[in-house]
Amino acid sequence: MDTIRVAIIGTGGIAHAHLKGYMSQGSRCRITALCDIFPEKCTKLMQDLAYKDTDGITITKDYKTLLNSCDIDLVSVCLPPSLHSEVTCAFLLAGKNVLCEKPMASSLEEADRMLAAEKKSGKMLGIISQNRFYQDAWTVKKMLESGVFGKVLLTRVNSMWYRGPNYYDLWWRGTWEKEGGGCILNHAVHQIDMLSWFTGRLPEQVTAVFSNLAHTNSEVEDTGMALLSYPGSLAEINVSLNDMDERQYLQFQCEKASISVPWAVKCMKQQPNGFPVPDPESEKKFNTIFASYPKLAFTGHDGEIANVLDYLQGKGPLEVTSRHGRNALELIYSIYKAAAAHTPVTVPIAHTDPFYTKDGTLSSVPRFYKKLKSIDNAEGDITLGSAAAVK
Repeated sequence: MDTIRVAIIGTGGIAHAHLKGYMSQGSRCRITALCDIFPEKCTKLMQDLAYKDTDGITITKDYKTLLNSCDIDLVSVCLPPSLHSEVTCAFLLAGKNVLCEKPMASSLEEADRMLAAEKKSGKMLGIISQNRFYQDAWTVKKMLESGVFGKVLLTRVNSMWYRGPNYYDLWWRGTWEKEGGGCILNHAVHQIDMLSWFTGRLPEQVTAVFSNLAHTNSEVEDTGMALLSYPGSLAEINVSLNDMDERQYLQFQCEKASISVPWAVKCMKQQPNGFPVPDPESEKKFNTIFASYPKLAFTGHDGEIANVLDYLQGKGPLEVTSRHGRNALELIYSIYKAAAAHTPVTVPIAHTDPFYTKDGTLSSVPRFYKKLKSIDNAEGDITLGSAAAVK
């Protein structure tokens, strides 16, 4: 493909990151269609980013009118999670490549339908996980793979966000049916995906709790904690929508150093009695290694979209596959099951388990509050996390 023709389905807040990403790639791609149930948002999206190449762009409120278009190679799905599976499968089976926003789906069963459609169609299904494409995360991944820090003993994942009560007024947010879950699914999915990416595997067992502490117009959780057991190591995940500091990070306690994403390193050496003293020489060594890695040309959504275009043009492997997206869901719904059942859960979730299907999940999770307020459209910018979290 010389120039990849792109359709964006859903032109709300996150679509800005997609359009910006495509714009960063210049003539490698062009937008040929935009779709939203509020068509005026399609025009506003282009105006917001001063997108000039508007000639011939199809604007529609019904994605089905685009399925048979000969002018689309790649589709960005930027819709609520409950619609990801339906729309993604439709475009894959219509012969289009798809890049779907996180979370991949609102159940494991839906995710498996997407994988089946990808296999049947022979097309690409990528899942957005833009935090993998920031410099600190990419470099730490390479360093961990090299074994320079020794064995990872404990991983700590903090996914801290702040969303005010009005956040859940939007029609599709705050219900298990339409959103698929709360902050564990829709916010911590970034860090949970990265945990699976860094460890290269799923845990053997999950213990968890969750609650809704401050969002009374929402059925779903706004806080959660999980403990994960791996062979020879442990991990913890902490998630909140009530933290005004909004720090997201991963920390790895290794044999030779404690390191973090965003990048930080701390080293100690033991005295004869086992108590620690600082080890600045080792810290200097690790900082030098960190600085030696090449810099990424594009980061965040721009970086992932560049990788997708590279893959479609035969220039390299796809970094975030449909299987990666499903692995993140596997861990998320294991957390939901453990928290709802108040008992440790073995991973993976069986196809016969209620938490494999959407209906089974809906029948098994608590409704923390009843959603009473619902608006059709929300104004204002979205945020993708604090600057420090995505360094």
